[in-house]
Amino acid sequence: MKSWLAIAALCMPMTVSAVETVRLENGLIALEVTPELGGRGLAFSLKGRPNLLKTGEPLATRPKPEVSATADDIGYLGHDVWVGPQSQWWAHQDANPVRREAQANWPPDPFLAFADTHVLERTPTRLVLEGVESPVSGVRLRKTFQLSAARADTVEVRATARNIRDTDIAWDLWFNTRTPSYMRVYVPVAGDEDVRVQSSTEQGIESVLPRVERGLFSLDRPALAEGSSARRGKVLIQPAAGWMAGFASGQLFLIRFPYHPRSLIHPEQGQVELYLDEHADAAAGLLEMEVHAPYRTLKPGEEMEAVEWWTAMPYDGPDTREAQVAFLCGEAAERMGLANFCGE
Repeated sequence: MKSWLAIAALCMPMTVSAVETVRLENGLIALEVTPELGGRGLAFSLKGRPNLLKTGEPLATRPKPEVSATADDIGYLGHDVWVGPQSQWWAHQDANPVRREAQANWPPDPFLAFADTHVLERTPTRLVLEGVESPVSGVRLRKTFQLSAARADTVEVRATARNIRDTDIAWDLWFNTRTPSYMRVYVPVAGDEDVRVQSSTEQGIESVLPRVERGLFSLDRPALAEGSSARRGKVLIQPAAGWMAGFASGQLFLIRFPYHPRSLIHPEQGQVELYLDEHADAAAGLLEMEVHAPYRTLKPGEEMEAVEWWTAMPYDGPDTREAQVAFLCGEAAERMGLANFCGE
């Protein structure tokens, strides 16, 4: 079993990057964001410990992507904001008729993902970025990153979408936070019925292994079988409370968000989604910790927003479900005021 020290080098903040980086920090935590690439989160951690986010090599090698309706996705990773549902990404636009007619569900909107943002406000504790008007999604995003005034171990991440068209549009706001594949994530759930699994059907790719026990969802992570190259799949979850927790690199990464009933979430999505792409090489894969806000119709000029709170706490215990759940049910629940979720 690997300790966090043994894998720390795999997830340290990038030291070679060709994009501008803004750092918000206090004596306990640090957050790094670039105003480029749509205003993307690049690093978050306790100071002196490894980055809890996973970023991609193109940050150094392809820092100035094409921003157009024909651009493809580039694996910059980190924390990004999309709109949902994914099936509608290219359905309501004229900028790329080919993708519209093909009912494409990939790539994400390049104008939201790649365009430089304008810095509206920058202080030692707060950064506000405004993106461009997207002819694909019909929105302009504003992103706010702020150190919490209430908790030294927490940052607030907020996104606002404005309808820039002269007609109604309908979307949700979708936070996608990429982490290393060995991040072990727990989500409070009422039962198996609140979990939908979308497994890979590719040859040589193993399915994800969901587990619900003591009111917590997690993914079992045995070694890959001989002949398998990866374990890959997505899980859509209706959580029982507004949070999920990940363990990696000697830290607990807690993401909190406003809880919403399933009726407000687009039926093709889950309020919480986890996408796992796991390889034998721990540095090769990734795990996405995703949150959807309610699906809404916006009139021209109308806005909607979504928010998350990220907390980093030290965790130096074993990398096992038993130990991590005990920490969540004990010290973390007490410190963070989490809803009572630990059943028998």
